[in-house]
Amino acid sequence: MRVLVTGGAGFIGSHVVDRLIDEGHEVRVLDCLHPLSHREPPPHINPFADYIWGDVADDEAVARAVAGVDAVSHQAAMVGLGVRFDDVVDYVRSNDVGTAVVLRALARRDFRGPLVLASSMVVYGEGAYRCPAHGPVRPGPRHQERLVAGRFDPTCPACKAELEPEPVTEDAPVDPRNVYAATKLHQEHLCASFGRETGASVTALRYHNVYGPRMPRDTPYAGVAAIFRSALERGEAPQVFEDGRQLRDFVHVTDVAGANVLALTAGPTVTGAFNVASGEPHTVGDMASALRDAFGPAAPEPRITGAFRTGDVRHVFASPRRARDVLGFQPAISFADGMAEFAHTSFEVRTATGTNGQPAGRSSGRL
Repeated sequence: MRVLVTGGAGFIGSHVVDRLIDEGHEVRVLDCLHPLSHREPPPHINPFADYIWGDVADDEAVARAVAGVDAVSHQAAMVGLGVRFDDVVDYVRSNDVGTAVVLRALARRDFRGPLVLASSMVVYGEGAYRCPAHGPVRPGPRHQERLVAGRFDPTCPACKAELEPEPVTEDAPVDPRNVYAATKLHQEHLCASFGRETGASVTALRYHNVYGPRMPRDTPYAGVAAIFRSALERGEAPQVFEDGRQLRDFVHVTDVAGANVLALTAGPTVTGAFNVASGEPHTVGDMASALRDAFGPAAPEPRITGAFRTGDVRHVFASPRRARDVLGFQPAISFADGMAEFAHTSFEVRTATGTNGQPAGRSSGRL
C-alpha cells in the first residue's frame, strides 16, 4: 500500500512513517519544516520514505503529494494550547484550511482509500463525571474566581456536589474549550463530510497525552512531559500547575503509531472516532515525579505552583475499549517503563538521504 503521511517528519508522524515502512508499505511524506516544531533539522528522517517539502495549505504541493496514494495518514497540525488568542489565525490556517486543501485534492482525484485523521482528546473539553445524586453530568467551564481560590475540581451543575471523574468514551458530547480544540473538532467534521460525500472510509484517532522520543521541546507548543524533562535536564524543579492532581492518560508514541497502522489497514467498514490511550489514568504530578525519579535522587522534586490556564480542563482520561474491540489496539508500553525511557532518550541519528535525494536531516511538519 502506498501511504501519504502529512507531517511525517514530526514527532508522531515520523513514528507512523517508521512503522509503515517496517511493515512493508511504501510511504510518501508531505511536511512543511515548520520552525515552531524544530529549531534545527531533525535527525530522524527515514531514508526509505519519499519526502515532499511543502505545506498542507499549498495546493501545488498537496496535489503532488496525493497523486497515486492508496491511503492517507493526516498528522500535520499546529498543536498545543497556544500562547495568546492572537494565535487563532495560525491555528485555523494550519489545521482547518490545511485539512480542507488536502480533502479537496483527494476529492479531485476520486480518492476512495482510508483516511486517518490525527485528532485529539481536547475535543471533549472536560472528561466524564458522575454526581452521587444525579449520575452522569457535564460540568460547565471552570470559573476564574474558583481557580484563583485553588478550587480546581468542577462541581455538579445541579447540586454543586463534588464529582467523580470517569473514563470518557467516543460517544461523549464534544465541547472544545480553546482555539486548538476547536480546530481539531472542525478537522473531524471536515473529514467526516468528505467521507459521506465520497464514500472514503474515515477514522479520527483521538490521541490522549502522547509522549516519547522525538517529542518537541523548549517551544511554546511543547507537551507537558517535554517541559518537565527539559527543566530536570537544567537541574530545575518541574513547575506543576494547579495542585498536580489533574488526571490524564499518557500514551507512548510508538503505541500511537501502531494505532495509526491498524486504522489504515482495518478495511472500508471501519469508520468514526477512536480514543487512542493507555487506559490507565495518572495525575500530572505522578508524571512529574516519575520523570524526576528516573533522573535520580539528586534531581529536584517537582514544585506544585497553584498556577492555572483558563483554557485547560481538570480531568480527561479515556476508555480505549472501542479501539481495542474494533481495531485490535493494545498498548504495549507501560507508564513506568515509558517515563523511565523518556527521561533519558535522545534523538536517533540518521545521515542517509531519502528516496527523492533530499538530505535526510531536513525538518518536520507541525506535530
